[in-house]
Amino acid sequence: MSDIAANLERIRERISAACSRARRDLNSVELIAVSKTKPAEVIQEAVDAGQLLFGENRVQEVLLKKPLLPAKLRWHLIGPLQSNKVRKVLPLVEMIEAVDSLSIAKDINRIAGELGLHPKVLLEINVATESSKHGFSPVQIREQLEELYALDRLYIQGLMCIPPFDSTPETSRKYFSHLRALREELEKLGGAPLPVLSMGMSHDFEVAIEEGATLVRVGTAIFGGR
Repeated sequence: MSDIAANLERIRERISAACSRARRDLNSVELIAVSKTKPAEVIQEAVDAGQLLFGENRVQEVLLKKPLLPAKLRWHLIGPLQSNKVRKVLPLVEMIEAVDSLSIAKDINRIAGELGLHPKVLLEINVATESSKHGFSPVQIREQLEELYALDRLYIQGLMCIPPFDSTPETSRKYFSHLRALREELEKLGGAPLPVLSMGMSHDFEVAIEEGATLVRVGTAIFGGR
């Protein structure tokens, strides 16, 4: 067994244990292997170990890697998206996770209309309102939700967040709990379900699962450092 296969096995065991603690169905949580900066041959090792869903931060990496890997793979763009890259990436990914402003949402909607697509997206929430982070503030998302729902090409699936990094996983819990509570509030405001919560990374994904994550984004714990 390769190191990557062994790492994936350990991560899956930890996901299962976290689901058990939270009394959740294991099938309610999906693992995104964050493959940013990793070459296609390394990603293939994860594929050989049964991993099919991958996350990339940059459009250029998706463009480079996707043709080199099996067509059955699923891709999420998990990093910020610039307006000049929207047309390139829309046909390539299953979901855009980091829609961080009304402006980029409008660009995606317009270009999706031109391409005849209905992309699935998540709205990125800056849960700690950090000036260095992308995303809607909780105040902004409440104010702009109606405009976002008026964008008829977008399938808004849910929310994602990247809390402030802290080596103690428990520190992230309040941010994950906040995102879950905000999701419930927005569902009432918008009158539509938001079933997806993308939260938790290598150091804190178990806490995220306990707080309701449906997608966890794990890179370093699978592929090693960058």
